Amino acid sequence: MNTLDEKMIEFVYNTKFEIENEEAIKNWIGRIIREKKFTEGDLMYIFCDDEELLGINLEFLNHDTYTDIISFDYTMGKLISGEIYISIDRVRENAESLDVSFQEELGRVMIHGILHFMGFKDETPEESAVMRAEEDQALSLLFEV
Repeated sequence: MNTLDEKMIEFVYNTKFEIENEEAIKNWIGRIIREKKFTEGDLMYIFCDDEELLGINLEFLNHDTYTDIISFDYTMGKLISGEIYISIDRVRENAESLDVSFQEELGRVMIHGILHFMGFKDETPEESAVMRAEEDQALSLLFEV
């Protein structure tokens, strides 16, 4: 069993991609979790390609569409835990179409999953606006690193 002092964020790479500054990103995620008065539990980020995420989307959600992120929430109370699958193909394409850097879009998607685990939703325009504001706030801290 992990103690609360241990970093319990893990990165798994199923595609040709690696985060260059893993420790800084882990610290950033932990900071966001703590600032929202939650506790960091076991978090696993799985970076994959479009086809792997499409397979997960079909198998678990019965959606035949490409997506940038699918998250499995195992949060219990204030202990944030779960698996976050991210398609690097989608993040790259979205960054281009939104005219933002790959790093910014990757950070947005990474924290998006965490915000869902905290109870933030994005099903209505109002919820999406709140989610976007939370993402923007988190990203402002990422680029301080």
